Amino acid sequence: MLFSQKTKGFFVEFNDQAVMLARTSAVTLPFAVEDMRECPPNDPAALEEAIKQIQPKRSPSGYLHAAVGVYSGKRLVRRHALELKRLKEAGYFPEVFSQQFRIEQDKYFIAILNASDGSDYDLNKAATKDVLFCGMPNDEIVTLQTSLLASGIYPERLELGTVSMLGGVVDCLNFTKSKTPTLVLEIGTDSTHSFIVSAGGVEASRPIPQGLDAMVPIVQKELGLKDEESAKKLFYSNTFDFTGMGPLLTKRLLKELQSSIGFYEVQTGQSVGQVLTTQLSPKLAWLDAAIASALGITSLKLDPAAWLHSRQISLPDMLAKNAQDIRWFGLLSLMAHYNNTVPAAHGAPVPEEKK
Repeated sequence: MLFSQKTKGFFVEFNDQAVMLARTSAVTLPFAVEDMRECPPNDPAALEEAIKQIQPKRSPSGYLHAAVGVYSGKRLVRRHALELKRLKEAGYFPEVFSQQFRIEQDKYFIAILNASDGSDYDLNKAATKDVLFCGMPNDEIVTLQTSLLASGIYPERLELGTVSMLGGVVDCLNFTKSKTPTLVLEIGTDSTHSFIVSAGGVEASRPIPQGLDAMVPIVQKELGLKDEESAKKLFYSNTFDFTGMGPLLTKRLLKELQSSIGFYEVQTGQSVGQVLTTQLSPKLAWLDAAIASALGITSLKLDPAAWLHSRQISLPDMLAKNAQDIRWFGLLSLMAHYNNTVPAAHGAPVPEEKK
């Protein structure tokens, strides 16, 4: 059959730490996850091998047709309260983008979503003021698509990994009936994207211009290392236990996070009770516990199997442990489709998705 490759679904996520790949038993729901693999970022040979493993039988086109999640360094994922009376003004949105987000509107591809459920925001109805602006630079989209094709991947769908991940966390909190506002962190090399989410949607967002590299000079100073390169190698390796230095390394980041949490708690009267850090390599996983401890809250541990089942995605036992590693959550969220209703509890009948 000429289009037999269409009987399988493929999902790929590119983040700062790794390339994650998965194969599913079908392209559309319901389906089962059949395989999950990863390889280092910026390693074309390793990616080529991973694609061969995830798709043993090459498609007639020669490409891996996949849904792709990316984490652009210049991504825009910001919650904002619109001034509904000004929506029809020609200069309103350019003003929001330049003054609030420090970007030029014409250089970005931007979508506006409802902050509560991630559905497309209807500017004509303008029923609510709380929205999520999501986007990335136009030139980066072109570069990404060219790079993906050169790697042998044809993006059937290109998404901001942050957006699908946040959708997954919100839906998961709904599924577990959790009422606890949750701090979600994507700590990258140069910056950190922080969000406060609940079962009711994305409640707050804040980009912080500090990432992992900002911790390296502190490592150098505290350990008396001769240069920053040595400190960097040690920090990103797993040969030294940095847990004790956690409060010192995260001090500047914590100050920003405490400011965000404090503002949210004063505004809403609700307390942020848990943290989820999604982008850390296994060697830096200790940072999540260090941040939770410093903020006096708990680390949220997600076991996505039951939630995925509620979304008509089955996970075999051999992959269940893999999926418990939070680094896979973004890729798994890329698979799910939401119909803006609370998912069925584990064991209850699963409703049909809206067509």
